[in-house]
Amino acid sequence: MNFLYKYQTTINVLIAIAAAFIIGTIVIIFLGYSPAVAYTEMIKGAFSGKFNFGGTLERFVPLLLSGLAFIIAAKVSFFNIGVEGQLYFGGITAAFLGVYITGLPAVLHIPIVLMGAAIAGGVWALIPGYLNAKFNVNEVCLTIMLNYVAIQFTSYIVNHPFKNPNVGIPQTPNLQDSAMLPKIIFPSRANIGLFIALAVLIFFIWLFSKTTVGYKIKSVGNNPFFSQYIGIKSKIIVVMTVIMSGMVGGLIGGIQITGIHGYFIDQFSPGYGFDGIMIGFLSRNNLKALPFVAFFIAVLRSGSIGMERFTGIPKEVIGIIEALIILFAAAKVIIDIKKSSVTAQNSSDEEVMEVG
Repeated sequence: MNFLYKYQTTINVLIAIAAAFIIGTIVIIFLGYSPAVAYTEMIKGAFSGKFNFGGTLERFVPLLLSGLAFIIAAKVSFFNIGVEGQLYFGGITAAFLGVYITGLPAVLHIPIVLMGAAIAGGVWALIPGYLNAKFNVNEVCLTIMLNYVAIQFTSYIVNHPFKNPNVGIPQTPNLQDSAMLPKIIFPSRANIGLFIALAVLIFFIWLFSKTTVGYKIKSVGNNPFFSQYIGIKSKIIVVMTVIMSGMVGGLIGGIQITGIHGYFIDQFSPGYGFDGIMIGFLSRNNLKALPFVAFFIAVLRSGSIGMERFTGIPKEVIGIIEALIILFAAAKVIIDIKKSSVTAQNSSDEEVMEVG
């Protein structure tokens, strides 16, 4: 019983995944395909050969960082739905620094580009962070609206003043070679952004578990009023944490531009910023569980391409399974909340009866 209680969250997620795959299997059978063949090709599509495995790692990096960005903000009860906009600003900044800074060796150019991307994302996150802390503006509505501003603004930049005149599609000039992240698995596009992402994750695990700053962040997230009472400047902590979240979001854009594309292209993100919400939710805001959840989703998405290519099963089936995982996990959370509410109400009623 102690084991079940200790790992209850993990067991709940695994049950949600199993239930989603059961329904996904039924869908595959209904479509007239063999589930065994489908899942075999999915695993091969994610792990077989350097190209496929490299593709899985390529997808893993933005998923990991997006989930990290969401979890960081969630530590102060701030729902950062604006990671998508932050990564766009990070991406366009990385492109600008990668194109116009010349004459530097890669060992200097790459950190400058990525730091610039992170700062751009942090500055963009400062807007909702400040307005929420100062005026209690709803962060969900604000960050969602700012996503559209960021996407449309960068779209204008790449279509007009920063457009490469030598190509017909909206993209910037190519980055300097010194700004490009080295590849680690040829012929895939997997690059050292993987190690950068893991280093950033390790840093935040250390920050939240071993430092005074991490303690203050968690304290504000649990009870901002009590934290303010004991001398913690809650509003400053909220703004600072949201900026850190935005910096991670900007870093996603920087790594995608310098490690994958080599230039900024209009609408380059398939929704990585929103994926962080799902990944953060599935990992229950646990940074140590985050890489496993992000890698699992990367395997599903990378494997779905091979599954579609060799079996004809639409890769949207994997999208259905992802949605069902979220649905079942959310249902379990709602049930737990209701149980807690009922338990609290019963305890309150008992106390009233004893007083009476």
